[in-house]
Amino acid sequence: MTIPAYDPNNIFAKILRGEIPSHRVYEDAHVIAFMDVMPQADGHTLVVPKAASRGLLDADPAVLGPLFTAVQKVAGAVKTAFAADGLVITQFNEPAGGQTVFHLHVHVIPRYEGVPLRQHGRGMADPAVLAAHAEKVRAALPAPGTA
Repeated sequence: MTIPAYDPNNIFAKILRGEIPSHRVYEDAHVIAFMDVMPQADGHTLVVPKAASRGLLDADPAVLGPLFTAVQKVAGAVKTAFAADGLVITQFNEPAGGQTVFHLHVHVIPRYEGVPLRQHGRGMADPAVLAAHAEKVRAALPAPGTA
């Protein structure tokens, strides 16, 4: 299995370095989570490890535990903040798998009965709306040191 090299200039690496702004909702020593700028639903959040990896297959296994611990925490906050009926948690690998940013990341998307998802990549969301959504998720996160 040959996996292309990680590109340290991908957009998520730039967000991690603070070179590109984002609407962050969560950060710890291992991950950041921020609002997707092209959301498929209000509250669509991305959870991204700080460690460089192109996708799941080249990630250091030690990265995956903290990543998915954060996904669980953020997903609970997103579901609560947006009173969602459910969630889609998804992670894409390589172009044929739907990946468009080649830094490992997990999508957390709130879902509602009978409401279809918007198409991804069809335009940027209003930054003021994303800021408000980020605040809702931050407010729904458990206090540090709790569940």
